[in-house]
Amino acid sequence: MGLRDRSELAHAKRVVVKVGSSSISGANEGKIEHLVDALASAHARGVEVILVSSGAIATGLPLLNLSEKPEDLATQQALASVGQSRLISRYQASLERYNIIAGQVLLTSGDMEEEETRLNAKRAMDKLVSLRVLPIVNENDTVATAEIRFGDNDRLAALVAVLVEADALVLLSDVDALYDMPPTKPGAQRIERVAFGADLSDVEVGGSSSAVGTGGAVTKVGAAKLATDSGVSVLLTSTDNVSAALEGQAVGTWFDSE
Repeated sequence: MGLRDRSELAHAKRVVVKVGSSSISGANEGKIEHLVDALASAHARGVEVILVSSGAIATGLPLLNLSEKPEDLATQQALASVGQSRLISRYQASLERYNIIAGQVLLTSGDMEEEETRLNAKRAMDKLVSLRVLPIVNENDTVATAEIRFGDNDRLAALVAVLVEADALVLLSDVDALYDMPPTKPGAQRIERVAFGADLSDVEVGGSSSAVGTGGAVTKVGAAKLATDSGVSVLLTSTDNVSAALEGQAVGTWFDSE
């Protein structure tokens, strides 16, 4: 059973936090510090935090003198290879301020489908958090093929949250909450709370508007359903609100679990 309300996030035992590419790369690269501040504060309270972070390909783009994400898989894999190590280095450099060690965990969808590899991934992350390490999970884009990819890290984050039996999943993006229509439209209203099993068919959601991301509200709503169906509560909010979210303040959209 997940948390009953977002106010309980401040004292949750285990929380998975997911951040998208556009929130921590390019012009927003500096937001890694803000994100790490919030994660470190929760970590200091004794919360077991697991971060699912996109951004390997986006981080690799300027390193290989490319301006936008390429279409071909081989170049995407090369970008991920170059960008992943740089991304983890940035996280670790920021975490050093709090004497927290990051642990890299790279997964493919195949790892989550076979029981042996699923349990192995869970054991690894359980051990990391027991050692007070902060696991940073990403899809293994360097070896993943088009047929086996998760498609977006929102779904990966939901699968990880279910796997590690997290109390809650916090999905971060550029938008502060789920709205009844795209928030750029006049009259858009923030949805405060989504009851378990609620019909969201009348909510007008869109895909990613980012040049580097693959998610958007559609994938986040799908990920929230996947997580809540398995007993993990979900909070959807912006990266700017991450500190308030992990402190249990009234931000974002809360999805009740069963």
